[in-house]
Amino acid sequence: MKWPLHLLSSILITLLLHSSAYAESIWDPKTPPSLIEKPLNITVYRAASCGCCKDWIDHLEKHNFKVEDVVSDDMNNIKRKLGLPGEMASCHTGIIDGYVIEGHVPAQDIKRLINRKLDVAGLAVPQMPHGSPGMETGRKDSFSVIAFDKEGNFELFNRY
Repeated sequence: MKWPLHLLSSILITLLLHSSAYAESIWDPKTPPSLIEKPLNITVYRAASCGCCKDWIDHLEKHNFKVEDVVSDDMNNIKRKLGLPGEMASCHTGIIDGYVIEGHVPAQDIKRLINRKLDVAGLAVPQMPHGSPGMETGRKDSFSVIAFDKEGNFELFNRY
């Protein structure tokens, strides 16, 4: 049976559009989290309109985080109450084991922070760099994960 050209084109376009939605992320775990690995509980505050925030939550869930997703229309107040330095701000804010996690911080860095029990207030990926978890736009910018303390001191935690 011969397929009409317009139908084949339509099918091909549909397949191409849908395949990109299911593409694997470079941030996906190489192997699934161990069945004996205890899930990490994190609360994430985000604006309802933020798509990249939901993508970051998906990234965390793939790395065995149990996410409480809290939608808020007052993100600036949440960040202020948590003591987040203004220079560290991004679009969403997480709380895990007393640490503030700001922006598109990779899951493996959060796990490293929790395992080492570092004496910092939290981690941040300021702004919204392309290529970070949840911000995979096809472009990959270099970015830094910054550790910060309650006195406003910063130090490099990781670089990508």
